[in-house]
Amino acid sequence: MAMSGGVDSAASAVILQRAGFGVVGMTMKNYCYGEADVPERSCCSLEAIDDARGVCDRLDIAHMVVDTEEIFGREVYDEFLAEYRRARTPNPCVRCNSIVRFHTLTDYADRMGIDYVSSGHYARIHRADNGRLYLARSLHPDKDQSYFLSGLGHDDLERVVFPLGDHRKADVREAARIAGLEVAEKPESQEVCFIPDGSLREFLTGKIPLDPGDIEDTDGNVLGRHEGLGAYTVGQRRGLGIATGSPSYVLRLDRGRNVLVVGSDRSLFVGELTCRLTWIDREVVDGGGVAAQIRSRSAAAPLKRIDVADGASAARVVFAEPQRAIAPGQTVAFYVGKVVVGSGVIETAGPS
Repeated sequence: MAMSGGVDSAASAVILQRAGFGVVGMTMKNYCYGEADVPERSCCSLEAIDDARGVCDRLDIAHMVVDTEEIFGREVYDEFLAEYRRARTPNPCVRCNSIVRFHTLTDYADRMGIDYVSSGHYARIHRADNGRLYLARSLHPDKDQSYFLSGLGHDDLERVVFPLGDHRKADVREAARIAGLEVAEKPESQEVCFIPDGSLREFLTGKIPLDPGDIEDTDGNVLGRHEGLGAYTVGQRRGLGIATGSPSYVLRLDRGRNVLVVGSDRSLFVGELTCRLTWIDREVVDGGGVAAQIRSRSAAAPLKRIDVADGASAARVVFAEPQRAIAPGQTVAFYVGKVVVGSGVIETAGPS
């Protein structure tokens, strides 16, 4: 059981115990625990590791801390900075889940002869009529985390259990209270784990070049100066430092010219994107009825079509209706109904 020190993983361990499973708790010691001054609520803080150990002690289960600094640093932290150097907006949590967290869980389960792996995510496993396993949304949309897990394909799900897939947050806290766990009232952590206080600009300063440049409108008129492209993302309105008489939003980060292009809200809407595929179920996707989710807090939008050449690792996605603020570097997750049928990283946002 991946134990983050929070209430969700703690309650998951309780639920698994009640279902008759023997549970071993694992807390991963990521790069940020050793190198950064992280917030107390972060899953990477010393407090979080102590909380996870305390939960395991209370439940009388074994607890282990696994050093994942090297792979986390290389695959998540370094790639996060590399994407911002490319003037893109990465999603490190999706990458961590698909490359670090669940592979580490499965690796140690194999070494220890353990049958299943689990985490405190709000998601479910769906078994299709042909026996294939798919990730599916939580029964309660307000807590669904399938988007953050969308990089997990069929093979990754064979041994995964998600105890919270049909639970509400209030029920999860109540399960922790009944079990006498001190983390029952612990606040949720929303920030990226290795960014202190969630201040992206402060975090990036000194780690990537933040070279000032021009802010232009779509006609090429210079409106002001930006503080470095890495400090901005598509759709951003606040913090631009310009006055145009009407609201302006970031439309594009032109890395080649070091220019921030801004415009109206209407200009944020485009009808297609291209993406680099992590995985996709061609058979299901070709059957139609596919929708795409382009950020964690948006709904999945119906597609007109998705073009994937045979053997290709990229796709062209055309929406039924234009979508707002498609940001290169972000994850795009593909759904049929509530079932995840693919995932990728957005490369470009196309015309409306």
